[in-house]
Amino acid sequence: MADLKEARVPDIGGYDDVPVIEVLVAVGDTVEADQGLVTLESDKATMEVPAPFAGVIKELKVKVGDTLSEGGVVAIIEAEGGDAQAEAPAKTEAPKAAEKPVAEKAAPASNTEAPKAKSGGGGAQESKVPDIGGYDDVPVIEVLVAVGDTVEKDQGLITLESDKATMEVPAAVAGVIKELKVKVGDTLSEGAVVAIIEAAGDAPAAASAPAAAPAKGTDDNTVEPVAAQAKPDKIAEASIEHRVPGSGNPPVRFDADAILPDKVPYASPAVRLFARELGVDLLQLKGSAKGGRIIREDVQAFVKNALQNGGGKTASGAPASAGGGLNLLPWPKVDFAKFGEIEVQELGRIQKISAANLARNWAMIPHVTQHDDADITDLEALRVQLNKENEKAGVKLTMLAFLIKASVAVLKQYPRFNSSLDASGENLTLKKYFHIGFAADTPNGLVVPVIRDADKKGVMEISQEMSALAKKARDGKLGPADMQGGCFSISSLGGIGGTSFTPIVNAPEVAILGVSKSAMKPVWDGKAFQPRLTLPLSLSYDHRVIDGAAAARFTATLAQLLGDMRRVLL
Repeated sequence: MADLKEARVPDIGGYDDVPVIEVLVAVGDTVEADQGLVTLESDKATMEVPAPFAGVIKELKVKVGDTLSEGGVVAIIEAEGGDAQAEAPAKTEAPKAAEKPVAEKAAPASNTEAPKAKSGGGGAQESKVPDIGGYDDVPVIEVLVAVGDTVEKDQGLITLESDKATMEVPAAVAGVIKELKVKVGDTLSEGAVVAIIEAAGDAPAAASAPAAAPAKGTDDNTVEPVAAQAKPDKIAEASIEHRVPGSGNPPVRFDADAILPDKVPYASPAVRLFARELGVDLLQLKGSAKGGRIIREDVQAFVKNALQNGGGKTASGAPASAGGGLNLLPWPKVDFAKFGEIEVQELGRIQKISAANLARNWAMIPHVTQHDDADITDLEALRVQLNKENEKAGVKLTMLAFLIKASVAVLKQYPRFNSSLDASGENLTLKKYFHIGFAADTPNGLVVPVIRDADKKGVMEISQEMSALAKKARDGKLGPADMQGGCFSISSLGGIGGTSFTPIVNAPEVAILGVSKSAMKPVWDGKAFQPRLTLPLSLSYDHRVIDGAAAARFTATLAQLLGDMRRVLL
């Protein structure tokens, strides 16, 4: 007899009768552990209910429109590799907290007790992040209020988004916002302070004030806070894809450095992931589900319509944003099996997402690559010497650590390389911090962890942090915060080979440094050829922001610093 087990709803913060807004699987599907089965939506959060184990869906117990509470049976799954059992599946326990079920990440914040006042029963009080399932460093994707706003108890202050759920953090007390402690792009964990609120009993009455005033900005780029949308089905999600209205430019995904979107797409995490993989801007879609929610079928219909129109028009008849102006020929369809034996392999999730981002970046950014060589003979000797001295401590310096440190010094000299161009192509954001990303090759695909504040760290500390991040990447444990906020990226193929290549700029950055394998070359010193260890450098840059002369100066300065790292101290 097959090993049939029940997949149940885990702890969702004590909420009951939460509506099912989406069923993500079908009978006969093979699912992995933690893969989403259905999407639930309360008035404060949208969350996926995960499969507690891998296996095959034998029966679905729910449909769209049903309501579920903690412990409710979602599906019957035939567990992989299970032994035959005669017991009824009803004895299967609900997922434990240690399994980190997705829905626990999105435990409705409104069910959490308000923090105690700092003094007495009123006055300025801290509003903190409640229990969010033990997850740390969850990105803030939207701020729903502003200083001076009057808020009610349990009104949303900000929106957090993990990889499986989007949730609002509520006001712990009613009152007036005196101070906001966070902004879009920050990461928060349980207990972090979101805002200081003057409790209603002590604050001046302001009943006429709106629940959540719109964020200040230009008339063409006004933000619509979720809390201000008085609809029966509250929109508890936000997208970090941003479009400047009327610009005709395609959306740009800003990750942790995102500016606020001019509208919040109403869609579940699974649908938004599906749209991102297809390169669809949800801001262009009108949802067909209740309350205007965008569902998977809406995305599919949008893509079908775009293909039928040759990629030049959207469903509304407006010019297509994501590559529509290219007027590309359809992708060729070939039955390769006619010519011989084949094997079809599906790309992994990371590879699919990377492919979409790389295709967008290559099509939208006018790339130019500047090639140069750096003499690292003395630097390599220093690296070897330092590794011998620190052998007992277990610290191993890599050339990439020196490259990061030297790159920061050059970025300070040429600040346009440490900038980002906005979606309109008219404004440049110059960054005063130096967060450097480095490409890490993993079994699941290429990821780019970020060394934060590299200007404040020595090469030893940078090397240790790189090693820790690379291990997390290989183990598949990198969190969103580990890959956000990058200013400049380095892709090193030095351990593999090659003489030069053209790395693709990682938008919204404007430049990326490629490094190939070092080699001994004869270099003329004015009297004779000397053997010198030479490192090939390949700098790709956004030609809208950087011109060729600046790129040549950048690589020349970098080569000079790598030739004599003492200059980094100047």
